[in-house]
Amino acid sequence: MTLTIRPATQRDVALILRFVRELAEFEREPDAVKATEESLSHALFSERSAEAVIAEQEGKPMGFALFFHNFSTWTGRKGLYLEDLYVTPEARGSGVGTALLRHLANIALDRDCARFEWAVLDWNTPAIDFYTAMGADSMDEWRIRRVTGDALVKLAGRG
Repeated sequence: MTLTIRPATQRDVALILRFVRELAEFEREPDAVKATEESLSHALFSERSAEAVIAEQEGKPMGFALFFHNFSTWTGRKGLYLEDLYVTPEARGSGVGTALLRHLANIALDRDCARFEWAVLDWNTPAIDFYTAMGADSMDEWRIRRVTGDALVKLAGRG
C-alpha cells in the first residue's frame, strides 16, 4: 500500500481536531484540548500561523503533523517547530511516523531552515527511542518554561 503525505485543507479541520483529541488522550491530558474546529481553521487557513500535513494510506488518514516556523537569533535563520505528530494506533510501527518526520525535514531544507525541533514528554519512551533512532539529539540542558492563563495575564500587568 502506498503512503501519501499531503498538505491539510479546510476539509481536514475536523479530522485534525479528532487527531489532536486522540493525542491528548494518549498523553494523559484528555481535558486539556480547548481548540475548536473554528480556532484551528482560523490558525491554519486564515492567519496561517501554523500548517499541517495528513498521512494517508489508500485514502485512509493514518496520522498528521502540525508545525510552524520559529527563529534562531544565533543562526539568523528560521527553523521549523513540530508542535504535534500523531499516528493512529493501528498504523504505529508501519513507517508513518518516519515518513512524516522525513517529509517535514524536507520542508525544513526546502525553506532554508537552520533547525527542525520538537518536544517530547519524558515518560514517552517509545517516542524518545524513535526520535533518537531518527537522529534527533536530546537537549537535556534546556528546560521549557510556559506561562498561561492567569499567570500570563499577571505577567502582562493586566491583572
